[in-house]
Amino acid sequence: MSQRQNLRQHGEYDEEPQFTDILDSKYFHHGDDENGAKAEGGYAKQGTYETGFENKSGQRIPKKGYLAEAGYGRARAEYSIFEAEAKGPNASFGAEASVAKLGAVARAEIASASAKAGPVGVKVGLGFDTGASVGLSGVEAKVLGIGFSIGPKIGISFLGSELSFSLF
Repeated sequence: MSQRQNLRQHGEYDEEPQFTDILDSKYFHHGDDENGAKAEGGYAKQGTYETGFENKSGQRIPKKGYLAEAGYGRARAEYSIFEAEAKGPNASFGAEASVAKLGAVARAEIASASAKAGPVGVKVGLGFDTGASVGLSGVEAKVLGIGFSIGPKIGISFLGSELSFSLF
């Protein structure tokens, strides 16, 4: 479970993860996701989180993190295995440490649109993510929007546009 999912479960965030923990993710999910749609104008959120040893999806493995985000314009829809999102200008910073993963990322994005159907994800946009994560869920690295993911999620990024495939 990502930094955003942790804050989301505590009512502070509404966005899906960019980095995932395979041992503590939606793959061991117990059906408490909500389908639906949401749109918002300007937003600014920040917070820390700490979870662990709870019998809930994303909260089994102890972890600590911080996430700050601000932007203008975001719309998101989810149904079953399908997700779609559009974002206007935004910036964020996040860091997470757990027994299964260590990572940090800074993002600056002009605009993006993304869609996901089951294991396949596509994002088209202009952004300059810089950061890395390493752990049991694989390795992800990006510098100024150009990067890769290797592990259960395989992906490639170029200046904010991405193509990814989750193996399980």
